[in-house]
Amino acid sequence: MNTEPNKPFLFTEYGADTDAGAHKLPSVQWSEEYQCEYLTMQHEVFDMFEAVVGEQVWNLCDFQTGEGIMRVDGNKKGVFTRDRQPKAAAYVLRERWETK
Repeated sequence: MNTEPNKPFLFTEYGADTDAGAHKLPSVQWSEEYQCEYLTMQHEVFDMFEAVVGEQVWNLCDFQTGEGIMRVDGNKKGVFTRDRQPKAAAYVLRERWETK
């Protein structure tokens, strides 16, 4: 990334699928810990560059999608479940946004 760009950067649609209630240490894909670590890593990179002026995580809530081998029972990248229960990542984002 250019360290002196003449335009701001806004990152959108970043996130990691997670199965609500799945916990594993050390973290593994689909666990809530993995989603938290993934978001935190993204935030650390964003914060390294003054040109990054904003971010929009994908997605607020899990949602249903068509069946396929890449997703089990919908898109699980939400920081809330389909019935709007917070995953651990919701607290990671709350802490980030409260301190910005």
